[in-house]
Amino acid sequence: MSHEQCRYLLGSLSEYIDGTLEESLCHAIEQHLAGCDNCRVVIDTLRKTVSLYHDEAQRETASEEVHQRLLKRLNLDDFIS
Repeated sequence: MSHEQCRYLLGSLSEYIDGTLEESLCHAIEQHLAGCDNCRVVIDTLRKTVSLYHDEAQRETASEEVHQRLLKRLNLDDFIS
């Protein structure tokens, strides 16, 4: 798939992960992911981010410490103040 097709499919990832995307688009994304390593990395990272956020949100209201740990865990050191 071309980069344009990747961008189109990646635009629907949030709904895909939430389970609210129509079945035909889910199927198209799954087919694409089977052959695109870059998009698999993106979706795996997004799933991990959502999972980390939900885990922390269940334990406590997101504090600055939680925010900083999440950024560090995702290797986003440039955004840590």
